[in-house]
Amino acid sequence: MSTYTIREIKPEDNEQVKSVVQSVLVEMGVPKVGTAYEDASLSDMHAEYDEDRKKYFVVDDHGKIIGGAGIAPLANFDGSICELQKMYFLPEVRGKGVGAEMMKKCLEFAKAQGYEKCYIETMPYMEQAQKLYKRSGFERLDGPLGDTGHYNCSVWMIRDL
Repeated sequence: MSTYTIREIKPEDNEQVKSVVQSVLVEMGVPKVGTAYEDASLSDMHAEYDEDRKKYFVVDDHGKIIGGAGIAPLANFDGSICELQKMYFLPEVRGKGVGAEMMKKCLEFAKAQGYEKCYIETMPYMEQAQKLYKRSGFERLDGPLGDTGHYNCSVWMIRDL
């Protein structure tokens, strides 16, 4: 595998990040409505995460963005729970430990920000992602927390930080 760097998103990464997220969602057959596919924030992910207690990290392979994930406060929820958001990787990097490394970076950031728990939503058929979440300490919930607007995501998970 080529060498890569996990770093904070820069403004010039916006178009590549949007492309990674949308191409993975299309590959997985995810509905384009009620999911991250239609999020307005995809047009300017740098600005979206350039706020207190939020951060988006990218996997940079010599200038090519091959994945990413972010942490932000859980939308429409009172409490110290953050959400792991928009964690997607291109096929060529999956299964090589990059997801676990990204997860560690995101959870360390979340804990440093004072969050007590981390929440995530995903699709039932995104089985590889769920395996990573379970290995990372996430457990299934019976229903959603907050209101992310991703009504087509029907798997909800949480873990203590």
